[in-house]
Amino acid sequence: MSRLSRLVVALGAAALLTACSSAVDGTPTPPKLEQRGPVNPVPAGLERFYGQPVGWTSCQGFASTPEQRSLYRKRGIECARVTVPLDYAKPDGETVSLALLRRPASNPDRRVGSLLINPGGPGGSGVEAAASLASRVDDGELGQRFDLVGFDPRGVGASEPQVRCLTDQERDAERLDLDLDTSPQGVEQTENEEKEYAQKCAERVGKDLLAHVGTRDVVRDMDVLRSVLGDAKLTYVGFSYGTRIGTAYAEAFPTNVRAMVLDGAVAPTEDRIAQSIGQAKGFADAFAAFASWCARRPDCALGGDAEAAEKKLDEMVAPMKKEPLAVEDRKLSYTDVGTAVAQAMYSKELWPVLNTGLTELAHGKGRALLMLADAYLGRGSDGRYSTQTDAFRAIRCVDDPPVTDRAVLLETARKVREAVGEHGVLDDGAEPVGVLDACAFWPVPPTSQPHQPKVDGLPQTLVISTTGDPATPYQAGVDLAKALNARLLTFTGNQHTAFLQNNRCVDTATTRYLVDLTPPAEGARC
Repeated sequence: MSRLSRLVVALGAAALLTACSSAVDGTPTPPKLEQRGPVNPVPAGLERFYGQPVGWTSCQGFASTPEQRSLYRKRGIECARVTVPLDYAKPDGETVSLALLRRPASNPDRRVGSLLINPGGPGGSGVEAAASLASRVDDGELGQRFDLVGFDPRGVGASEPQVRCLTDQERDAERLDLDLDTSPQGVEQTENEEKEYAQKCAERVGKDLLAHVGTRDVVRDMDVLRSVLGDAKLTYVGFSYGTRIGTAYAEAFPTNVRAMVLDGAVAPTEDRIAQSIGQAKGFADAFAAFASWCARRPDCALGGDAEAAEKKLDEMVAPMKKEPLAVEDRKLSYTDVGTAVAQAMYSKELWPVLNTGLTELAHGKGRALLMLADAYLGRGSDGRYSTQTDAFRAIRCVDDPPVTDRAVLLETARKVREAVGEHGVLDDGAEPVGVLDACAFWPVPPTSQPHQPKVDGLPQTLVISTTGDPATPYQAGVDLAKALNARLLTFTGNQHTAFLQNNRCVDTATTRYLVDLTPPAEGARC
């Protein structure tokens, strides 16, 4: 499979650590201490974590990019840190610090509790997601009845220590390294780069954190958060890979769940190979929908024939296999274009931006496409990258057994080609090859694997699945709902996830479930 194809497819000991905020004149503002835990049940030996106080303060100390600094200035939000064990088998050993952001319920007298959210990735910042979603719940019942709480999982975002394997300069250079040589020598070079990446992660992050960064440990952290936030039972919304986290929590702590919404499901029994094939088809279908939308516009950069759109795009980007496009003091690579297209497939709202970018590309410009690629890869306007790409790889490498058989990879590449065709943005026409990725050389073993979850005692949960979701195909939601005996809400559309994205039908049905525990009717569609 080509690098472009892979990019499109993939994707005291309990002392509280707090960031000090400052008033306008620079005077430090002490955190607002709050102790709501411990709230039963509390696992033996973890009482000091489950009962720790939380110091809420300004969120400015949690921002690492200009965009976050602007976002975290919103009124009515506050941030804190919570300490958890690095290794739950050694609660007296090393600890990690989790970053939280909260938008308190606007009607405390009718407050139900905390609504914990995770945006997926894996490696996405829940702190940033909660800040972004705060304005969407401000005037509604969710904002009145719940504290909206986002957290950065261990190793991610503002949590400490971070999973950061490459420097910003190394990340920029990686984007210009196309790895399109499918000869034995080219494959060997690419695999050596993957091996080097795994070695850098081990050296710069440490094996201890890498061994405990997976979903197995994140769900233990979530139960600590449930307690310190004062909730006897968890109310949770997980988007995309956040559905895998939610499923794992439901399996580990089924009786601790009050309500759970899983939107954009990762099927619990699918391994990375099956997910790659499903995503390849999903992105191909999404691009076809984009091409059809674009072809109806007089300004479509790919012309008026939707069937020829992929071939047209392939012709546009082919020269970039030899030479990247200069964009001011940076360069737009061939793989960056694939990344930009992938980013735009997540939401129809980005389709006009993609069309603008492709129009620019036809005139030798690449600013809009570079912006889309940067957004996908977590590069801020200051040139600094977030932890999301490194965290994504580190988490996936311990959440699933590695694929070490090149024959399996080669067969997967062929199946992907069958799903997306041999030409266009989803395939560069090169003969498929099996290249071992960094997980095959990962310095620590996996800590979980896909399986059928056992969730005896789990209350009614809600799964939302979108018919035209490129990243988490519709059938995955159907399968997850069946596995959890959950209610399925189908959303007809072309986007990745649906809740809190300005669809009144989805938002109303999901809000009713979260507030009243009343799920939508069997077979409900929006």
